[in-house]
Amino acid sequence: MITPKSYEEISSIMQTGQKVFFFTASWCGDCHYIKPFMSEIEADFPQYDFLEIDRDQFLDLAIEWHILGIPSFVVLRDGAEVARLVNKDRKTKAEVEAFLQNIA
Repeated sequence: MITPKSYEEISSIMQTGQKVFFFTASWCGDCHYIKPFMSEIEADFPQYDFLEIDRDQFLDLAIEWHILGIPSFVVLRDGAEVARLVNKDRKTKAEVEAFLQNIA
């Protein structure tokens, strides 16, 4: 999983290919719940590059993208959003994988 260090790095990474932005925060219990499954989810979906975005570190991006609850997932293809799983609910591995499988 890629962990960007700056807005510039995020902007550069998101321009090409298929990306899954995983919005999280250190204080988020539901984020800690899904995080151990992320390496398995990444392995099951090798067509995507996964980025872990700390919502607090990149608050302007979270606000711009309307990430009001975490953990949340936003999928981009060549810089354009194609799907989102954004809410405040706890997510299971099965829910995240079903979401990724249903992206056209």
